[in-house]
Amino acid sequence: MPVRDYLIDQVFHFLPQTTVAEVYARCSKSPQSCLLLDTLFVTAENGKYLGVVPADCLLQAPADMPLAQLLQPVPAVRVDEEEERAAALALEQDLGTVPVVDHEGKLQGAIPPRVLLDILHRAHLEDMNRFVGIWRNNVDQALTAMEGKVWLRAWYRLPWLLVGVGGSIFATWLMADFEQELQAQMAIAYFVPGLVYLADAIGTQSEAIAVRGLSFSQTSLWQLWRGEMYTGLVLGLALSGLVFPIVWWAFNLKLAAVVALALVCAGVAATSVGLLFPWALSRWQLDPAFGSGPVATIVQDVLSLAIYLVMVRWVFG
Repeated sequence: MPVRDYLIDQVFHFLPQTTVAEVYARCSKSPQSCLLLDTLFVTAENGKYLGVVPADCLLQAPADMPLAQLLQPVPAVRVDEEEERAAALALEQDLGTVPVVDHEGKLQGAIPPRVLLDILHRAHLEDMNRFVGIWRNNVDQALTAMEGKVWLRAWYRLPWLLVGVGGSIFATWLMADFEQELQAQMAIAYFVPGLVYLADAIGTQSEAIAVRGLSFSQTSLWQLWRGEMYTGLVLGLALSGLVFPIVWWAFNLKLAAVVALALVCAGVAATSVGLLFPWALSRWQLDPAFGSGPVATIVQDVLSLAIYLVMVRWVFG
């Protein structure tokens, strides 16, 4: 929420030439307003904010001293800035009260200590929710998923599982389309479960990280995606380096090369899917915990299977 929703606009502000005695005289006429803040604000004649005079400095100063000699140039926040900016400024500058100005630098009011504490408390709760994967605006849905009625839980989950049914049918058709290659060399089929599992495991890791991390990350999607693709490439190369000599020793060089290359490609594809599906669901205001798991899993499985079988046909066909 913007700072303007929290500020108190009825605050005392004085000119730099105002003396301490004049401040006391004016405050005595409206003591309730003085008790709201622990800081006096100093402005120019046109209302432009110049700085603050802390209450402890005011109490120790001589009565004839002008505020200009007590002035501290404390920064202010603009009315259109986010609430977290005001809280951050209070922590950085050790302020009890934060001044608020408009785009021209004119004083509009201040945010008192109690409001700053409320902002910090709510920001802390939001951060804790994000760290455990609870996204903005879906806390109620997350609670319903765990504590709601059985039929309502099933209603949230079933549509995504139906997508998985469709993907499973497509995977079965894909296997049937490569029946000739599988009959010619049955060893090709031996590696389908392992390849699909490894790609799924890589994607599941990316998905879990994305569900938790996207809710508070400020990095662009392209940078995140590029990082995940490179990570998938490294993981695929590491796993294929372990698998290649074993398959070569047990079967033949061609099959070992196909399995290793398919594993590298599947690793890159799996990390991409594991990132993009939670991101897409969050952009559509849907909870990634419901849809990203079933949908990303079947997409990763079908992609890794398709990559492997296409390479088999290319090498052995």
